Formats: sequence, C-alpha cells, structure tokens
Amino acid sequence: MARQKKINPFQVFLTVWQLGRQRPLVLLLLVLTSGFWYGYELYIARPGMVYMGVPKAQNWKQPHTWTRIFRNDGFMVGYSDLRGNPLWVSYKVETIPDNAPYYKRPQRFSADWRNLTHIAHDDYRHSGYDRGHMAPNYAISRLYGEQAQLDTFLMTNITPQKPKLNQKLWQRLEEVEINHFTKRFKTIWVFTGPIFDPNIERLKSSYRVEIPDAFYKIYFAPSHEKMLAFIVKQEGVRGKEPLDKFLVSVDDVEKQTGFDFFHELEDTLEEQLESSTEPDPWQLKEVARLPARY
Repeated sequence: MARQKKINPFQVFLTVWQLGRQRPLVLLLLVLTSGFWYGYELYIARPGMVYMGVPKAQNWKQPHTWTRIFRNDGFMVGYSDLRGNPLWVSYKVETIPDNAPYYKRPQRFSADWRNLTHIAHDDYRHSGYDRGHMAPNYAISRLYGEQAQLDTFLMTNITPQKPKLNQKLWQRLEEVEINHFTKRFKTIWVFTGPIFDPNIERLKSSYRVEIPDAFYKIYFAPSHEKMLAFIVKQEGVRGKEPLDKFLVSVDDVEKQTGFDFFHELEDTLEEQLESSTEPDPWQLKEVARLPARY
C-alpha cells in the first residue's frame, strides 16, 4: 500500500494567508466553497452513512468525547486525536452477493493524513496488542470494493486489542454479523468502538494511543425494528466464550461511552429499543458458540 504523504497544517495555513494577501477574491471564493462543502458534509453526506443520526456526545464539555468525523468508502469514523482511537465507527452490512470479488489483504496499515498525531503502523510494534479493525476488513471489502478495504487499513480505523480478543471473539462477532444476521434481516446498521475507564493507560510503544478497557457493538435491523448490543472487556477473554455472555442493552453502551446513538428515532420507540436485551429475534443461540477461524 502506498504511504500517504504527511500534511503540515502550519504550511497549509501559511499558504492560505499569503493567498489572502495577494488575491483576496480567490480567498473569498475559497471560503464560500468551504462553506458549501461543510454544509454538504453536515446535512447530506454524513447522515447518509448512519441510521437515525450521527452519534452525539451526551456532554459536549467532556474533551474525551470530542471527535472529528472522517468519511471513508463504506464506513464513517468518529475519531479522537486525544485518545488516538476511533470512538465510534458506523457501517451498513447486507447479504454479500455471490459474485462479490475477493481482494488480497494489505500487508501493512497506513497512517491517515487527516490524523493530527499521525499514528502509523509501527506505533503498535512490540506493544503486546493487535491492530484491531473497527470497520471489518472482510465485510467492507466484499460489499464496497477494494478502495473500501484499503480504507479499513487506515490507522484511524484501528484500536489496540488483545490478541485473543481480536483474533478469536471479535472475529466471531464479525463473522456472525455478515454471515448470520444479514440472512435474518438482510440490512443491518452497525455502530462499534472502544470503551475507556477513568484510569488512562497508553501503549508503551506509542504514548499517543490510549488502551481501551472494553469494546462495544450495536446492531439495528430497521425492517424489523430490532436492536442487539454487546460489550466485551479486554481482560480475561479466552475467545471461546458464548457470544450471548456479552449481551447488554444499548442504554448500557450509551452510559459507558458517553454517546447518544439513534437519537433521531421517535422518543418512545428509542426508549423501548435501547432498553431491551432480546437475542431471540436474531437467533443468536444458533451461532453463540461458533468457533473462531484462527
């Protein structure tokens, strides 16, 4: 994968400032274009990549919930430069077409030029943690194509996961969502991301990356108005546990993350769905003990 060129924000600012002095009309046009672009992002592009609202912080005064939003092919990221983690990732999965192509897995992860701290592949080296995908490589590549797969290997889609969690239990969840849940409901919207406790711990190999204490996944099937949520802790996971052991309500996820999901749903319906823990409509028992691939 080609290495992305690092952008110097100060150099960009200096270039724009000089342009404003020399050609004020060009600068005005640039400002107007930027305004139209931001309006498109805010009201058209971003809402199309989530279901019923972009996640919002319950307390905007908390810096640890501040995010910058990055749109990629097939998924969207709410990224925290402060924590060096995506705090939420949204994507939609459907039944994979029979003729969907396979793409070769990239050998390395890539730094994302949009990331202010420029976290790279080698920041995780010798850390004891895997580079854990939030938007999954397999499902995103099969559904959205090669560029989407490359985007899942951007470090802004990555968070530190213990090997047994990443390679076993998390892999099982990803397999269930694309191979089982989509056959049950056809179209499913997903939110996923890390959970942190107040005791901050960072990678020894890179102080810019905070280590999560747990991870969540939220599934919503709009056609049947059904939700399902999981929280999996980093510590103590062997990878063979039944998936239903980690069931929680969406309310539980919101309480631990500080984000409000699906806030554009009608209030009564939102309260009903987010407070429930009902695995039966998802036929979870059939796949709760599915073995890991690795």
